[in-house]
Amino acid sequence: MGGIAAIASAAGYRVTGCDANVYPPMSDQLAALGIELTEGFGDDQVALKPDLWVIGNVVTRGNPLMEAILDRGERYVSGPQWLSDHVLSGRHVLAVSGTHGKTTTSAMLAWVLERAGRAPGFLIGGVPMDFPVSARHTGGSLFVIEADEYDTAFFDKRSKFIHYGPRTAILNNLEFDHGDIFDDLAAIERQFHHFVRTVPRSGLLVANGADPAVSRVLSQGAWTPIERFNTSVGWEAGAQSPDGEFEVAWRGQPLGRIKWDLLGAHNRSNALAVLSAARHVGVQPPEAIEVLSRFGGVRRRMQMRGSAGGVTVYDDFAHHPTAVQTTIEGLRQRVGEARILAVLEPRSNTMKRGLMKESLPASLAAADRIFVYTQGLGWDAGSVFAPLGARARCIDDLDALIAAIAAESRAGDHVLVMSNGGFGGIHGKLLARLGAAAA
Repeated sequence: MGGIAAIASAAGYRVTGCDANVYPPMSDQLAALGIELTEGFGDDQVALKPDLWVIGNVVTRGNPLMEAILDRGERYVSGPQWLSDHVLSGRHVLAVSGTHGKTTTSAMLAWVLERAGRAPGFLIGGVPMDFPVSARHTGGSLFVIEADEYDTAFFDKRSKFIHYGPRTAILNNLEFDHGDIFDDLAAIERQFHHFVRTVPRSGLLVANGADPAVSRVLSQGAWTPIERFNTSVGWEAGAQSPDGEFEVAWRGQPLGRIKWDLLGAHNRSNALAVLSAARHVGVQPPEAIEVLSRFGGVRRRMQMRGSAGGVTVYDDFAHHPTAVQTTIEGLRQRVGEARILAVLEPRSNTMKRGLMKESLPASLAAADRIFVYTQGLGWDAGSVFAPLGARARCIDDLDALIAAIAAESRAGDHVLVMSNGGFGGIHGKLLARLGAAAA
C-alpha cells in the first residue's frame, strides 16, 4: 500500500494514508515524498474528505475508520483494483509470483530493464539497493510488479494478483503459507491457476520446472507459451564458485557467467527467471547477464546492519520455515565455520497461529545458537524448540532478548535477525549494546 501511495503521488494525486504500525524503511520513503501519514485508524479521519478511499487488506469490518466510511456511503476501492484501473491498464505488465523470492526477483527484473534503457514502472514489496524507492510510475510501456497471492481486501477475497493482467508472468515456487486465509496448498494452487488464466496467449509464463506445485498448477491448463527454468530443457544455472560466479545456459547452450555477492541456489534460480522474462520484452541474455552481475540486492534481504565488538548483525525478512533455512544456509556459505546466532520473530499470521511450528526447529538447526521472540504467540514455543536443546532460548521480553543475545555474542560471531516486521528496532539496540560492552 505504501508503494501504491507513492505511485499515486507521482501520478499527480494528493495522497494521505494511515496504518496501525508505521516503520522504516517505508515510513521514511513516504515522508520523503511528502505523503502525510497518520498513526491509527481513527474515524475522525473522515474529515479529510478525500475523493476516494483506497483500502488495503489489513483493514477489516469493525475498523473504526472503515465503519465511518461505510456509514457515510463514501467511495472506496481496493489497492490492487485502483492500481489496475489507473496504472496497469494498457501497459505490458511483468508479474512476479511465488511463495519465496518475489521481492528480490522483481528488483532484479526492474534493474535489468532499467539498465537496458526501458525505464520501467515498478511496485516492489521491499526497497531495492539499486533504486531509491520501492515503487515508481514512469508512464512507460513496461511495469514490473510483485504479484502476491494474499487476498485483496475484506470485500474482495480473490488473490491480489488476479487484478494485475500480466503479459509476462513468473511462477517462481509454491509452498503452503498464509494459513489465515488458505486451508491448504491445494487452495493456493487454485488461486495460482486463476492467475494463469489471466495471461493472454500472446504472453509468456516463466515457470520453475523443478517445483512440483508449479507443475500441478500448469497441469490444470495453460493457454500461454511456457518457458521453464531449473531444467535441462530450459534455463539452467551452474554451481556457484567461492567468488560468486556461475554459468547460465538455455537448453544446454552456455550464454555467459554471472558474478555477484548474492548467495544460494534460490538467488541463482531467481536470476534464471529474470533472464527469461527480460528476453520476452526484448532484452537479450548477454546484456541481462552483464547487468545482473551489478545487482545490488534488496534491503532486509541478508542486509548487514553493522558491526560492534567484532560481532556482525544482519537483517532478513525471512518468515517461512523454508526461507529461514535458506537464509541460514546462505550465511553459512559466506562465513564458513564462524558461529551464527539466529534470532527469529515468528510474526506473520501463519507463524503466530503455529500452523508451521513443527518445521521451525529443523529450519533453524544449522545455526549455532537460536533465540526466539515469543511475545504474542498462540502456541508453546518452549516445547516446540525443546529438540534443539540448550542451543535454543525462547524469550518474550524484547529487552531481555537483546541482553541475552549480547551476553552470548563474542568477537567473530554473526547475528542473523529474521522478521517480517520492525522487531522493535532490535538491530540498532543490539549494536548499541554490543558497542557499549566493547568500549
